[in-house]
Amino acid sequence: MTMINDILSLPEQLRWGTGLELEPLQTEGPIVLLGMGGSAMAATVATLAATPRVPLVVHRDYGLPDWAADGGASVIAVSYSGNTEEVLSGVDRAISEGLPIAAVASGGRLADIAADRGLPFVGVPGGLLPRAGVGFQTAAVAAMLAAAGQISSVSGDLEEAADTVERLLDGGDGGAFELGRDIADGLRNRTAVIYGGRGVGATAAYRWKTQINENAKCPAFSGTVPEMNHNELEGWRPEASEGFGLIYLRDSEDHPAVARRLDLSGTVLFGKVGRVGEIRSAGTKALARFFSLAVVGDVASVFMAEDAGVDPMPDATLEEFKVMLAKGTP
Repeated sequence: MTMINDILSLPEQLRWGTGLELEPLQTEGPIVLLGMGGSAMAATVATLAATPRVPLVVHRDYGLPDWAADGGASVIAVSYSGNTEEVLSGVDRAISEGLPIAAVASGGRLADIAADRGLPFVGVPGGLLPRAGVGFQTAAVAAMLAAAGQISSVSGDLEEAADTVERLLDGGDGGAFELGRDIADGLRNRTAVIYGGRGVGATAAYRWKTQINENAKCPAFSGTVPEMNHNELEGWRPEASEGFGLIYLRDSEDHPAVARRLDLSGTVLFGKVGRVGEIRSAGTKALARFFSLAVVGDVASVFMAEDAGVDPMPDATLEEFKVMLAKGTP
């Protein structure tokens, strides 16, 4: 299966989550979501749909935050393979502290732990690269958060997101492909820097960055407005900016001040660094708006891989690094 086929399956992945029925999860304090890579992305995206009663924290690291045990946190562990060592170290810590745990995985040790301990668990379909299974994982985590009382309309949110993405993809002939091709052409021989406003835009910008990293096998960077107005903006001098291309992700629900800052950032940077494009979100709810931005980056990253003559599927460097870790290679 090609990466484009995996991208085309995104609406189906999101709709899969509308059929999940979970028992209520009792949560009193903060919820810590454990994840790395594509699984952490799914956890972060799911939190965008929440109107939380308690703090939701995505933990991309070993163990747990220092405050988790004393703060009475609940834990949702997300690992597509079920074998992510950072996530498993957090689960082990949560077990030792007696914290409530729920899990999302396609198998592996995490699924075994959930079965052995009778933990709330959602098994997502396997056989994909973690980044390509972001729809399944997002839907599963959203269902978990709904069961914990943090999302009120999870099925409706997922259905709208699926419908929105389906229109943009249109079986390979939709606007996401036209925009993705244009973006890839504009980034030829350039390094992508993607900016978005806090929340949907910034999360989508980070998804673009990681998709370009893994699919196109090249560097890319992302930043958040308004934060970039306090540091990065100064660094874009013409003599230092050759070879970069900027992409702006605009969300319909950006704070008005953030929208103005994005406009003015473009004005300030005009003529200093190449502006490749601007993408605007579609849809009403946060999940639809996020995926409407993210799917264009998914497609663009595959076209960038094609232009560079590389296969977007293998992750040779990441796999080599895992082997080094397992062997203890310095």
